[in-house]
Amino acid sequence: MAEVLENSLPPVDWSHGFWPVDKVILAYFAAMCAVEICCFSQIPEAAWLIALHGIGAILIVAATRYNGRAVWVFRHWYPIPFVACCYREMAILIVALRHARYDQALADLDFAFWHANPSVWLERIYSPALSEYLQIIYTLFIPVVLFVPWLVWHRKKYTEFRYMAFLLALGFLASYLGYPLVPARGPRYSLAQFQHAPLQGLWLFDWMQTTLNRLEREHYDCFPSGHTELTVLAFWLGRSVSKRLFRMYFLYTLSIVFATVYLRYHYTVDLLAGVLVALVLILAAPVLYRGLSEKGDLIGD
Repeated sequence: MAEVLENSLPPVDWSHGFWPVDKVILAYFAAMCAVEICCFSQIPEAAWLIALHGIGAILIVAATRYNGRAVWVFRHWYPIPFVACCYREMAILIVALRHARYDQALADLDFAFWHANPSVWLERIYSPALSEYLQIIYTLFIPVVLFVPWLVWHRKKYTEFRYMAFLLALGFLASYLGYPLVPARGPRYSLAQFQHAPLQGLWLFDWMQTTLNRLEREHYDCFPSGHTELTVLAFWLGRSVSKRLFRMYFLYTLSIVFATVYLRYHYTVDLLAGVLVALVLILAAPVLYRGLSEKGDLIGD
């Protein structure tokens, strides 16, 4: 990551001005507010969503004006709850504004390539033990993605942490923008009539699935696969920590990619889209980060 963070400018106060992640999230807030204002009458929660964006923007701007340990921690970690709220917001907007559904089109693309529905075909290797393992892998997605930046934070490499926060926030928001473009719920709904039996695990399977279903609710979040995209980004970032962690993330990435199809959450075309988005961000994010950075963002912890 040195090629991203290297800079010859003299150090300045880390707390001065907006960081790249601030600018990305504020721009996203502005775009969503514009949509909600233009479509105010169509979105039942529009006033509440606009107010939340305003509160979030005020907190970000205020944090750039004050010093202190609490502000310092907030500035580094706030993107996590903020992008989580944006995920819930997108579910509301899609239901209110987008009436087209693309499950059939995505399933047709899969069938045209594989000459089968992958989630149905994978019933051939079904076993409760495999289902349990893959559901655990899928459920651990957020902790696994956040483990790399947490480890960097724990090692007090705050400059690297700020870049990781920027890249991961950008990754989450990029996937959210794909959802309204291609709203789809996934094979577990659209291909249920072709499945011969429901998936079953051993011990925690039902609890994990129920919990995830409750969190996602009526979300059309298949395309692109955020699980694939963010795991690839975390895998890429892991290389800066250690070769051992890099290898472990490689194995996890393979497992979660397989899990998304086996567990009937995604079409394979979703996975391809997620990988492509991740690759674009890996290549473009360093340039974007430097372009959005003020002097203090690239140097010094």
